[in-house]
Amino acid sequence: MATSVPPEAVPATASPADPAMREAAERHLRALAGPSARLRADQWTAIHALVAERRRALVVQRTGWGKSAVYFVATALRRAEGAGPTVIISPLLALMRNQIAAAERAGIRAHTVNSSNVTAWEATYEEVAAGKVDVLLVSPERLNNPEFRDRVLPELAAGAGLVVIDEAHCVSDWGHDFRPDYRRIRTLLRELPAGIPVLATTATANERVTRDVAEQLEVGDDTATLVLRGPLERESLRLSVVDLPDSTARWSWLAQHLPELPGSGIIYTLTVAAAHETAAFLTECGRDVRAYTGQTDPEERQRAEDDLLHNRVEALVATSALGMGFDKPDLGFVIHLGAPQSPIAYYQQVGRAGRGVERAEAILLPGREDREIWSYFAGLAFPPEETVRRTLDALAAAGGPVSTPRLETEVDLGRSRLEQMLKVLDVDGAVRRVRGGWEATGRPWVYAAERYAAVAAAREREQRAMLDYIATDGCRMEFLRRELDDPRAAPCGRCDACTGRTWSTDVDPERRAAAAAHLARPGTPIAPRKQWPTGMAALDIAASGNIPAGQRAQEGRALARLTDIGWGTELRRLLAEGAPDEPVGDRVFQAVVEVLAAWPWERRPVGVVAMPSRTRPRMITELAARLARVGRLAPVGALAYTRPEGPGPRRHNSAQRLASVWTALTVGDEVASALAALDGPVLLVDDYTDTGWTLTLAARLLREAGADDVLPLTLALQR
Repeated sequence: MATSVPPEAVPATASPADPAMREAAERHLRALAGPSARLRADQWTAIHALVAERRRALVVQRTGWGKSAVYFVATALRRAEGAGPTVIISPLLALMRNQIAAAERAGIRAHTVNSSNVTAWEATYEEVAAGKVDVLLVSPERLNNPEFRDRVLPELAAGAGLVVIDEAHCVSDWGHDFRPDYRRIRTLLRELPAGIPVLATTATANERVTRDVAEQLEVGDDTATLVLRGPLERESLRLSVVDLPDSTARWSWLAQHLPELPGSGIIYTLTVAAAHETAAFLTECGRDVRAYTGQTDPEERQRAEDDLLHNRVEALVATSALGMGFDKPDLGFVIHLGAPQSPIAYYQQVGRAGRGVERAEAILLPGREDREIWSYFAGLAFPPEETVRRTLDALAAAGGPVSTPRLETEVDLGRSRLEQMLKVLDVDGAVRRVRGGWEATGRPWVYAAERYAAVAAAREREQRAMLDYIATDGCRMEFLRRELDDPRAAPCGRCDACTGRTWSTDVDPERRAAAAAHLARPGTPIAPRKQWPTGMAALDIAASGNIPAGQRAQEGRALARLTDIGWGTELRRLLAEGAPDEPVGDRVFQAVVEVLAAWPWERRPVGVVAMPSRTRPRMITELAARLARVGRLAPVGALAYTRPEGPGPRRHNSAQRLASVWTALTVGDEVASALAALDGPVLLVDDYTDTGWTLTLAARLLREAGADDVLPLTLALQR
């Protein structure tokens, strides 16, 4: 079992006695962190274990404690002994950039291998082989890139002087941010030659995650893992919760109080749409902010990070894509517009602030829609056994590599969820990623139903704990530290509960009106499909390559995304499973009319066609009819299903959805006759769109029946 050293319990004078090594370590630390820097007791204990004893160690310490100093100092000492380079497995490009800059300041030559510098890989490999690289940073995904795994990794692992696993909580599926690619590290550890030390670091691991990671570190090694776990107190943080009634009030509060906050900071949102909406509103209010999400262009993300690092912006409005490893010691505040799913995830994100300043604000603005968003993400859990077995059977039957798009024709999972499942199966040894896709290994595989259910239950418990954090009248920092099993958790004396000093919930009426006006703005584009999915021949569908221009829809419009914090809230209720099929209210209808009024189409529509529906036929047909009356457009009628059940159950990926609707729709004679009498585009009205293939097929049929152009119009866009 792992050996645990009480946090900071051993004073520096009782640390491992090795004066010469200690002096060399202190010298390297000063080169890294400045002339006044001194090693903490646990830093020296970890460095000595790695360098002198060649051990495997897990360091669980708060953000800003100096975990990176441990592996950079250990690297310098190991390289001085003639050891090979340190390999750091690191999850985010932002983290890699910061680490490389820190290493260079200490005279350590560092390179990175990731998806953004493909052209530099060969030169990097050559420099590693020539001994010119002290530190090589790689993403966990790179570990299973076929070329890197088969060509580079074996030699690199055999010659490494030190292996570092940063943000090690990602290794454990009990952790709040489990990543299947991190589990491949077990294979790397198993194949390491004896005597290569390994360091894992994280700031956010409770006892269960700590035990799990420590046990995984012991793979391929007979020596127990040394665990150094410190207190998680953050003396600079002032934690607060400001409970406001709705999105309008939260936006108003943000615009009003942002200028009062110290320095620059981060405003976290739960969704990409919320990040962009919030950034746009604050910009209109005269605040200098940028949006930052996983969908932001990499170069733009780097510019945004640099602007925040150098205080050229007040804040980045970000999703969790801006998280682990972002290092700005003087970050003055972190605001959450919506609560994360767990107190542990929340603690990690607020830990971005206050590392190098005496006071930093961490303010949570919970939303009524938070639980709906948590529920959506919970639906992305590991798929049921039947789906997994179908995937394994499809790979086995293929007898060779199968690409992910081709696999979608056999397995009804969306692309990202399918890839996540394949990564887990790869780690478990059931499949293997190869050139050209994936292949089955033929090894026995057991569906760990109890473990998956236990992880799901743990997630539900974390969500309840997050609600308890919002509602608690006790110390907020103590609450978070107890969730992380910190034995020294105690009242902080600084949070709103400890001091009784709370932020006002009053909002300026003019700001509230501006927020309401912004949130009420309707309309978001629906991009038309221009290319058929790959591999449709496997489903006996003759569709490949580009969709001919004469069969495509034009760019459409939706009232809003279901994930939006404005109209999305109302649309989620309106389109919820089990909600009654009834006409939309006047407020929603007027918003749809505003969408039409703002639509910059090349040619104004002359008619309206309704989509068929088995769940909301009245809502859709009456919406189409009402739009025809108000817009003085020809009521063309509705498409029809070719069979009573329609397209059947909703499918989750492009190939499966296209197959289900390929022969499910038809244009009746009356609709065809009405189209023939029109000279101009038609609106195609539906309740919502997800993959976009139903609208694509409907537009194709309407174009073939004589429509000049088709302009899709829906109430909601799924994402």
